[in-house]
Amino acid sequence: MTTLIKTIKIYDEFIDFIAKGTTPENLVNFQFSEETRDQIENLVYKAKNGELTIEDKKELDELLFVEHLIIMSKAKAYQYLKSQ
Repeated sequence: MTTLIKTIKIYDEFIDFIAKGTTPENLVNFQFSEETRDQIENLVYKAKNGELTIEDKKELDELLFVEHLIIMSKAKAYQYLKSQ
């Protein structure tokens, strides 16, 4: 599987979650699938051990960007819930 396909899958997982309709509570509790978490864990392990290929580095950078967006979304949702 190429990096592009893996990255699209990860984007799609979060986009599908949003597109299906969600609540602030569900957004705060969102987690990637076990498969995606394993993929991220593997890349982090490789990074810590100096085993990242150029393709792995690109994939990790994309994953970290998506993770950042999710964290920011969760923070907004949490603020919304707290203000109610």
